[in-house]
Amino acid sequence: MCALPTHDGATCGHCLQQAPHFDRTVAVFAYAFPLNKLVQALKHNEKLMLANSLADKLTQRIAVRPDYLVAMPLHPARLRARGFNQSFELARHIGRQMDIPVLLNACQRSRDTPPQTALSRKERDKNVRQAFICTQDFSGKHVAIVDDVMTSGASLNEVAQTLRKAGAREISAWVIARTLPHSAS
Repeated sequence: MCALPTHDGATCGHCLQQAPHFDRTVAVFAYAFPLNKLVQALKHNEKLMLANSLADKLTQRIAVRPDYLVAMPLHPARLRARGFNQSFELARHIGRQMDIPVLLNACQRSRDTPPQTALSRKERDKNVRQAFICTQDFSGKHVAIVDDVMTSGASLNEVAQTLRKAGAREISAWVIARTLPHSAS
């Protein structure tokens, strides 16, 4: 469900203990060198031309087509500071390639949370708790959340929970890269 590798392809222990609110994850790469440098260049150095090629790689892995795409929301303050939402750039390209509507403001980040980078898994969960709202009815729909990197999955899980409350019947997490435990990378 969370795209962590297991020796036999089974669901990982954490997902068995506490199933996420999303149904599946599609991750193209492990978040490791050199891919991590490309994602960081997109996100922090405004190398927006990378979004299309990274999105193309993700598009090639998609087997189940959703009704809508939702990019991981940025809080308006973070969006103003960065100038763009890298997840929306990825989603926009995927939406064009696969002819799937991308809903820009259907889900929003309602709290300006600190970056997740230096937080533990438990702190990440707490940091994003109730940080998102959905303003659209997703009753009976399959929604894919697009993001650049999944580390603990806390943000994706919180958006998925918000989508479930808005009626989504199926939720996929689509990410360019998945952070792996040190022993797996």
